[in-house]
Amino acid sequence: MTKAVISATGLWTPKDSISNEELVISYNRWANNWNEQNSVLIAAGEKEAKPLSSAEFIEKASGIKSRFVVSKEPILDPKIMAPRIPERPNSEISILAEMAVAAAKDALKSADRDAKDVDVVLVACSNLQRAYPAIAVEVQDALGMEGFGFDMNVACSSATFGIATAQAMIESGQAKSVLVCNPEICSGHLNFCDRDSHFIFGDVATAILVEDSKMAPAGSYRIIGSTMKTKFSNNIRNNFGFLNKAAPKSAQNDDKLFIQEGRKVFKEVVPMVANVIKQQLADLGIDTEEIKRFWLHQANLSMNSLIAKKVMGYAVPETVAPVILDTYANTSSAGSIIAFHKTKDDFTKGDKGLICSFGAGYSAGVIVIEKG
Repeated sequence: MTKAVISATGLWTPKDSISNEELVISYNRWANNWNEQNSVLIAAGEKEAKPLSSAEFIEKASGIKSRFVVSKEPILDPKIMAPRIPERPNSEISILAEMAVAAAKDALKSADRDAKDVDVVLVACSNLQRAYPAIAVEVQDALGMEGFGFDMNVACSSATFGIATAQAMIESGQAKSVLVCNPEICSGHLNFCDRDSHFIFGDVATAILVEDSKMAPAGSYRIIGSTMKTKFSNNIRNNFGFLNKAAPKSAQNDDKLFIQEGRKVFKEVVPMVANVIKQQLADLGIDTEEIKRFWLHQANLSMNSLIAKKVMGYAVPETVAPVILDTYANTSSAGSIIAFHKTKDDFTKGDKGLICSFGAGYSAGVIVIEKG
């Protein structure tokens, strides 16, 4: 029987990073200006003053200390408070495709694979730049590949759903080599004027090369099993749906940007994800203690810690559930892949691990792997 493996992963990181301290200075200047401009209405009780933020508040709430972004200066400008990504003519490669290509080339180099050997490109991310032509087909063209490509969006679970889709294509005989790319410009839909969420997201791109085990390089990671689950919820929502330098910023349009009911999300997603993980391991006949590492979606440190504890029955150290959100923040679908990319090298033959992402939808995807 044909089996799918993860042959390699790739990572592209923007050159600019914003620390909590930098972000707070910018937000507080904006909040103070807003409060001053609306002081009469605030005094009359017709509007509420904007609360100030702090680096300590951000780290305590999320575990995040900094984030990489593709457009730093406009985000930190109190008069803009949003990324400004220059539009490119149709004759130039789009920014999402450019990011995906960079991560893809990193993965291909790691596997010593030529792009022409890849059959399919799948761009799986939470914020697609346009409806069509598909970003994946643009990536395919930029890499000089044959075959085909398509886009998919399952919010923060896009990467794991993409891996599971690639696995199915390979094990059904439809393809032998599939590139799953996750270009994430999460800052493009974040409301930087919202004290409770202005710190959440960062930008990045990852890539995963999923292949037929018969052509994969030695030391690849066999996909033992995968599972996907979705359940509709409005508690995490983004109505804007695409990136645009003129994103709405007026109060009446705030719901076109990222919004969430954080406490409800925490309460509902944690048990859901823990149960999906435990059920998948039970279905595969794998004891939780056999899992050397959990590469969890990098959204919130407390959420990840509690999910790992519910699965294992005790608090686990970062060596078991690695954290990269302190420097990358929440990068949506790319987060668990960054963690996998950066902390998989100590695996030896037979070691088992689990990649899990979860988020809006609700959605959850689990990929169980074993080092070959």
